[in-house]
Amino acid sequence: MYQQMIFVNLPVNDLDASKKFFTELGYALNPQFSDENAASVVISDTIVAMLLTKPFYATFTKKEISDATKTSEVMLCLSAESRAKVDELVEKAAAAGGTVSEKVQEMDFMYGRAFDDLDGHTWEVVWMDPSAIEG
Repeated sequence: MYQQMIFVNLPVNDLDASKKFFTELGYALNPQFSDENAASVVISDTIVAMLLTKPFYATFTKKEISDATKTSEVMLCLSAESRAKVDELVEKAAAAGGTVSEKVQEMDFMYGRAFDDLDGHTWEVVWMDPSAIEG
């Protein structure tokens, strides 16, 4: 059965630093789709983050590239298998140089935290109680 994928394309200031950041979070790079202009970060079987140098990113759009440290266009949200895994990923991001949001989302059925990567892109990490999802 076909599984739809998502490729999140993100402009980055320093490709090598961004590759190091995401590998320190535990993600693998796919060398087949990586070069001096781009790095393919495998988040899961169906999620890939494409880190693109700003000049290369600019070849795909006529729009101005926003500064994610000053403006927000998108928040990326990853699911986690437990509250502990939420904390683990956010702590890895902090150790790798990311900026952790002090805001914690905590409800009976959900727990979430967020961090900004080296370029200011916001990544939320959320755990949801499976029994709440099942109805």
